[in-house]
Amino acid sequence: MSLTIGVLALQGDVREHLAALTSLGVHAVAVRRPAELKAVDGLVLPGGESTTIAKLARAFDVLEPMRQRIKDGLPVLGTCAGMILLADRVLDGAEGQETVGGLDVTVRRNAFGRQVDSFEGPVEVTGLAEPVHGVFIRAPWVESVGSGVEVLATVGGPDRIVMVRQGSLMATSFHPEVGDDPRVHGLFVDLVTQT
Repeated sequence: MSLTIGVLALQGDVREHLAALTSLGVHAVAVRRPAELKAVDGLVLPGGESTTIAKLARAFDVLEPMRQRIKDGLPVLGTCAGMILLADRVLDGAEGQETVGGLDVTVRRNAFGRQVDSFEGPVEVTGLAEPVHGVFIRAPWVESVGSGVEVLATVGGPDRIVMVRQGSLMATSFHPEVGDDPRVHGLFVDLVTQT
């Protein structure tokens, strides 16, 4: 079965995610419109600016269709801002900030600090034999998880949750699309295949 995985292409690291997915042999496409969303087996919500992406998603009429497809079980990977967009609850959000929702977590925006506090380092991920290189840029973290959410990675202590999975949804605080290690995308492709 050939998979088609979309990357929400309104703002953020779109090209990098498309390249990572393509390197795994997946048919990867940019998604901007409801018709494009309808044609994918899975979706990546990239890093970028979560409030901007949400506003553009509403302007392009894909916000509500995304919410519906997630309710219907569409597998989604959210990275950095994408994690914020998937979260049901956001701390330190912009006034009136909308999310797509679906992931039973509380996320804190810019939890690690401002742009100058960005950092890189190894992240041990459940299901991967070797750590991945985590790039954290004004990154969020997960403050709390619902009972159905599995914690896949933490950084600097158990309270700094940086990767989670709940059913067909997966999210990271870091940017797995930066660099040439597609293993996090591989975990997502496996999730899409199993769904």
